[in-house]
Amino acid sequence: MSSMPDIDSAPRQPSAVDEDVSTEPKLQVTDSQPGALRGAITLTLETGQALRLVKGRAGASDKVGIIGLIGFAGLLRPIWHGARSDDPYADWWLIKVHEALEKAEAALSAALAEASAPLGRSEAITATPAASTRPVRVPLRFSNPYAYRGAHLVADYDRLVRAVLTAQHIGAMTRQDGERAVQLGGRPLRRAFLSPLGYRLTGTTRRDLIEDTALSVEARERMGDVPPDILGGERRAPYAPLRSAPVSSATGHIALRPLAAGG
Repeated sequence: MSSMPDIDSAPRQPSAVDEDVSTEPKLQVTDSQPGALRGAITLTLETGQALRLVKGRAGASDKVGIIGLIGFAGLLRPIWHGARSDDPYADWWLIKVHEALEKAEAALSAALAEASAPLGRSEAITATPAASTRPVRVPLRFSNPYAYRGAHLVADYDRLVRAVLTAQHIGAMTRQDGERAVQLGGRPLRRAFLSPLGYRLTGTTRRDLIEDTALSVEARERMGDVPPDILGGERRAPYAPLRSAPVSSATGHIALRPLAAGG
């Protein structure tokens, strides 16, 4: 029997994949991870009125204290920590803070529109809001987005004051109307900075409320009853943090509670 003929017995020409790649740099994969992200965030203000809203004012025998942006951010810290730790009271208070900031934003927007309208009343006169020759730059380093939302509103308030003072200067707005416009925008903002008041970080979780533990009794006495949709985790503030404890375990107990009571 004859043997099978050799197939492709001619010498093979080297191809691209046969080329020596030993000179190519090798990618070194390590177990190290990128470091934490850091950035510089600055709030630039041009009026003393807005700067006072940042600092606030300490209370005295003849003066009521005013909570500014810095105090607001400090009050938010325990609430943020509680919301991350599955405290339904913290979730409830974050919703209150969110709603108060929304109202302040709407009021500032309306006041700014009212104050800016006189600046464009005449086609022959062009007026832009006055700017400071030496603006103040406030570095911001907050731990949660709601504090930064407060900073955005302080910036809006700064724009409002500039527009009002400019309109008064050129005779387009009376002093009385200007004061009313500033109050229209400033009062809701100051109320928003009060919205974190009343919260107490007790370490209570949803499980505590379901099981009626001593912690939940203390929290209920201090802060009242959590609305059911917040307790169940269905409603949270739009910028609320992720929970470190899974909500599924808590909401499962909430859903089973009526069955246990009826059984």
